[in-house]
Amino acid sequence: MEYQIVNMTADDWKQVSDIYAAGIKTGIATFQQDIPEWCEWDNGHCKDCRLVARYKDIVVGWAALSPVSSRCVYSGVAEVSIYISPFYQSKGIGHKLLTALVNEADEHGYWMLQASIIRDNEKSVKLHERCGFRVVGYRERLGQMQDRKWHDVILVEKRSSKD
Repeated sequence: MEYQIVNMTADDWKQVSDIYAAGIKTGIATFQQDIPEWCEWDNGHCKDCRLVARYKDIVVGWAALSPVSSRCVYSGVAEVSIYISPFYQSKGIGHKLLTALVNEADEHGYWMLQASIIRDNEKSVKLHERCGFRVVGYRERLGQMQDRKWHDVILVEKRSSKD
């Protein structure tokens, strides 16, 4: 399967949000429970480092960064989000997409990427580790989903190769 990794545009939002909704439905991809409108999502994410994996005209995955703080000392630190369509998982897309995001982040001067991954999302933890992230700890019983079950969160990080 040949696909391209390109910059995300507002025109991709419908397909991106559908993939995001599928992730929410799993109950282990995010604590987010509703899909935001494009404007809200756009305002909450870095303007650079937004990528989609596109197969023909279909978005099959996306990855983006969001700032961890508005304080200037943290301007080079960002939180990673990555989602792959359930129909295209286990095809290597996540690895290529996350690798591309890490490279893009390096080019834009980010020195630390981090992700908070629900412990039950073992595939995501392994993906991040394969892409050079290291587990730095976990937060116990950090959040509850609608089913009222508590979830631990694994914290991973990756320093820039240019650091």
